[in-house]
Amino acid sequence: MGLPLMMERSSNNNNNNNNVVELSRVAVSDTHGEDSPYFAGWKAYDENPYDESHNPSGVIQMGLAENQVSFDLLETYLEKKNPEGSMWGSKGAPGFRENALFQDYHGLKTFRQAMASFMEQIRGGKARFDPDRIVLTAGATAANELLTFILADPNDALLVPTPYYPGFDRDLRWRTGVKIVPIHCDSSNHFQITPEALESAYQTARDANIRVRGVLITNPSNPLGATVQKKVLEDLLDFCVRKNIHLVSDEIYSGSVFHASEFTSVAEIVESIDDVSVKERVHIVYSLSKDLGLPGFRVGTIYSYNDNVVRTARRMSSFTLVSSQTQHMLASMLSDEEFTEKYIRINRERLRRRYEIIVEGLKKAGIECLKGNAGLFCWMNLGFLLEKKTKDGELQLWDVILKELKLNISPGSSCHCSEVGWFRVCFANMSENTLEIALKRIHKFMDRRRRF
Repeated sequence: MGLPLMMERSSNNNNNNNNVVELSRVAVSDTHGEDSPYFAGWKAYDENPYDESHNPSGVIQMGLAENQVSFDLLETYLEKKNPEGSMWGSKGAPGFRENALFQDYHGLKTFRQAMASFMEQIRGGKARFDPDRIVLTAGATAANELLTFILADPNDALLVPTPYYPGFDRDLRWRTGVKIVPIHCDSSNHFQITPEALESAYQTARDANIRVRGVLITNPSNPLGATVQKKVLEDLLDFCVRKNIHLVSDEIYSGSVFHASEFTSVAEIVESIDDVSVKERVHIVYSLSKDLGLPGFRVGTIYSYNDNVVRTARRMSSFTLVSSQTQHMLASMLSDEEFTEKYIRINRERLRRRYEIIVEGLKKAGIECLKGNAGLFCWMNLGFLLEKKTKDGELQLWDVILKELKLNISPGSSCHCSEVGWFRVCFANMSENTLEIALKRIHKFMDRRRRF
């Protein structure tokens, strides 16, 4: 018997069973979003994971935006060239004592300086970051939730352009009580945000008596794998100023743009503005989970131009700290500019190659993708295969791909896409050989479709 059902029955019995221990409304609510196909695909993979030697017919995980293409560079650096960086500290026992006994929730200054420098480096030096404005969190998930707690009250809303990362339904809503109002974007202009779509979303919220507190974007976009144009960023900030709301830019894929010149950070827009009242409504989320492929290290940051947000976020970050050991080790690596320059360059080259492999492979199978330039995935259009041009039709096709092809990809409906038939396909969390096997499965599937 599920817990929500137990609680429902307890309530209906008017306290006849006083032994039932109730939980909070947040704990038993369905706002986590775990019933989404996005998470269901993960479960199918966990139950039958592909392994080249032991389970070659298993499910290939193409629904996880994880970067493994350059992990060898990190391993070489940490295990061979700089072994002390992967230990408790370069000073032996004193380093262990320092890490084990003390944790300043502001974060180690050396690490915040290293993070600021790295964030500047992946943006080609086009934006500057003050280490004193960096707030450390246990990953971007914690950063986005913490910002949501700070910027909005329960039942307020954030405007989020579609399609968006399915985890936002959990990260932004579940514990905060904040709503997401979608900014509906479509393929007619490559899913770029338009002023009209912004105004429509804002008015939708107003008509429902919902107070809008900000706009949250991902740049580069997850799931589109494409950067947001500079003009769009300028329009977004103008919109936020007019509506007196905040702008949050989640830039966790900023170092995974295939060509650095194609990415504009909102930080670049802010630096060209003198008006403090405009600057202080802008906040940036970043982490090392995607660009460095270190999701298990749980290192995220909030960078805000608002003093009160920095102060509040720092207080609240005590619930989501990054270990001193992790900070020490990564500060050593990120401060080595020779290594980071090499890593960024090679990682971008490898991601571009992977992207070209999958897009070209899909094209040979008769499948087109949205033109992308960043990230760990492509946005694949299978609308022409749908028997019914509906969400149900899309999910039926997704079910076939998961159960028959044993490929876990994410249906566009799980990303709240306004058009059916789009799917996010991840390509950086596997070897090139596994990617080729996945493409072969797709080719065989398409050949069968053509015959029948």
